[in-house]
Amino acid sequence: MTSRADPAADAQQLDAVFAETVRRTGASIGALYLLAPDEQVLWLDVLCGAPAEFAAPWERVSMTAPAPVAEAVREGRMVWVGSQEEMARSYPRTAMVLPYPLALVAAPVTGARRRGTLLLMWPTTSRPPYMTGRERGHIESRCRRLARLLDEAVEDGRPPARGDRPRVVPTGTGRRSESPAMAAADFVERLPGGSCALDLEGRFAYLSSGACDLLGREADQLLGTLPWQSLRWLDDPTYEDRYRAAVISRESLSFTACRPPDRWLEFHLYPDSSGISVRILPSGAQPPPAPASHRSTRTLTPARAGQLYQLTHLAAALTEVVGVQDVIDLVADQIMPAFGAQGLVMSTADAGRLRITGHRGYDAHTIQRLDGLPLDTDFTPAGRALASGIPAFFSDPEEMRRIYPEAPLISGKQAWAFLPLIISGRPVGVCVMSYDQPHEFPAEERAVLTSLAGLIAQALDRARLYDTKHELAHGLQQALLPRTLPRITGLRVAARYLPATRGMDIGGDFYDLIRLGDTAAAAVIGDVQGHNVAAAALMGQVRTGVYAHATLGTPPDQVLARTNRLLADLAPDLFTSCLYAHLDFARRRVILASAGHPPPLVRLPDGDTRPVDVPPGPLLGVDPDAVFPLTEIPLTPGLMLALYTDGLVETPGVDLDDSIAHLAQHLAHADDRDLDLLIDDLLRKARVAGQRTDDIALLVLQHGTERAADGRGDPVVSGTRSGRSRTSGVGLGQT
Repeated sequence: MTSRADPAADAQQLDAVFAETVRRTGASIGALYLLAPDEQVLWLDVLCGAPAEFAAPWERVSMTAPAPVAEAVREGRMVWVGSQEEMARSYPRTAMVLPYPLALVAAPVTGARRRGTLLLMWPTTSRPPYMTGRERGHIESRCRRLARLLDEAVEDGRPPARGDRPRVVPTGTGRRSESPAMAAADFVERLPGGSCALDLEGRFAYLSSGACDLLGREADQLLGTLPWQSLRWLDDPTYEDRYRAAVISRESLSFTACRPPDRWLEFHLYPDSSGISVRILPSGAQPPPAPASHRSTRTLTPARAGQLYQLTHLAAALTEVVGVQDVIDLVADQIMPAFGAQGLVMSTADAGRLRITGHRGYDAHTIQRLDGLPLDTDFTPAGRALASGIPAFFSDPEEMRRIYPEAPLISGKQAWAFLPLIISGRPVGVCVMSYDQPHEFPAEERAVLTSLAGLIAQALDRARLYDTKHELAHGLQQALLPRTLPRITGLRVAARYLPATRGMDIGGDFYDLIRLGDTAAAAVIGDVQGHNVAAAALMGQVRTGVYAHATLGTPPDQVLARTNRLLADLAPDLFTSCLYAHLDFARRRVILASAGHPPPLVRLPDGDTRPVDVPPGPLLGVDPDAVFPLTEIPLTPGLMLALYTDGLVETPGVDLDDSIAHLAQHLAHADDRDLDLLIDDLLRKARVAGQRTDDIALLVLQHGTERAADGRGDPVVSGTRSGRSRTSGVGLGQT
């Protein structure tokens, strides 16, 4: 009896619940993805209804990938794709490697924390192109069950571990056993033509004598083999693709193939969840000429259909990467495993030297020795490959030692592929893939790697340009946002800016805190339409205009009115929303004015939190004579005010009022001892860690309470907390 504390027992129980889920939902294929500890990658843990080879392009999926499994866990919602047309429209990369009529759902598996994604697929012929509420509820219930199992394993100190390949489990359909063997065999033998069975892996599981006659081989020569390996005349991606289509779509289909020299056969495939039944009949009509790959003059073995789909997937992925690190991660996580490599060194040409920008499978000492090699050297394989533009392949250390005697001693690797990265004759860098054991490089593999090197070079060049623009945008955004916030007695404050994850990483959202003498202050937040250089430039003008009018003691409505006239005169063709809050500590009141901006949230000392009803005026820059109504609320000790831009609350398909209400609910229960941590909590619960199409600015203020933030009296605001990355944004106002 297996102990419950055994990780193998955990996996067995998880597999059983997963298989039951696939069976009960009627799905033909199911997959369970688990989130890696760093929450950056999803890895395929369990698969049902298809061979593991089919899932090779998706064994690892980045959390930022435009794929249903990543989007489901990233946004915490169920993703439904009802047809192949919808797949091509919404997820073109996925559609390229799944060109079959199918529907799928990706549902987040979430318990104590995010655990992963459940993926279910159906042939479109077996279900309508929509989900019922009952189906949705059942899938959500099964996801909760899977999450509980994963939570229990983690709590007991047994987190799931990733294996070399995903586990493939049967659905356990409970079908009755076969009829008496002899009766079944007699029945099949009486049928005209031939009959055979393939399992889901594509291997022969049964052949009738008629099938053996038509195929020209004995049963013992074919059983357990793949047709395209044991029958060379079926060794063409076209035929393997028909098998793949039958497995995934679960639809019957037919094709014709020529058994040399001139015998044409019809193959009729009938798939279900346990395998494929095949009827083989002599062709009654003369089919078109045989594909070129059937001719006796062929010398190269064609690539497997699965490899072709995987390469298509990799090529599409390379066109979508953004930064240099993204390119390195893609090559390491997908291209290396596809070719069985264990080591990677990616170098870029910089100031006459090869600078290593990323690596896998090497220790720091080796990388230090390899970093900074001269570009013009002819004494290293990397330098010669880049200088000549010709890839170099070494199958074993002896082969390399004949040309470069010292090179094999540096890393201890046993085989290498040096791929020059060149664009229009300009060297970009070198990609080196290495192996722990000797490795032959067949001609077709060399051709594919050479082609991929061209795509990697283009992706790397684009990524370097993007990173340069990103650094420029970062500097510009930092210059336009407040470097520090003023220290104001009686006020605690924290702020955050998160750029959109698509575009130039720069935008028009802004915030500010303005000292107005000893007894007043102003808090401002705004959003210029767009997230590009033009939006950022206008944002700087708006912020300057608001600051200039505010420091003159202008009332809130007039601050917005005068800034509005300024923008109307500039005619920038971009509109701006803005919220201005005047905090009067002497009269204990807050006066608010809005130019089309989302309402602020107020949290009272008793925890009651709600949006403030601020009648908005029009957006700035629309009507030069616009009026901006005033709203007044009491400024009581302990009162908290949260100002934000719409990027925090706008979600496609969700009512804006509902999103604001959810944000208010999160703020009501947030711990206010550290306002920076409070902002982190709000951003996390608002699920903005994934891809964002809009910028986010958030400014939180709390009037002084009896608790002192600095231990010397009234709480105060501190200066800027530095530290920003492309994903985490800027943190300001450390308390």
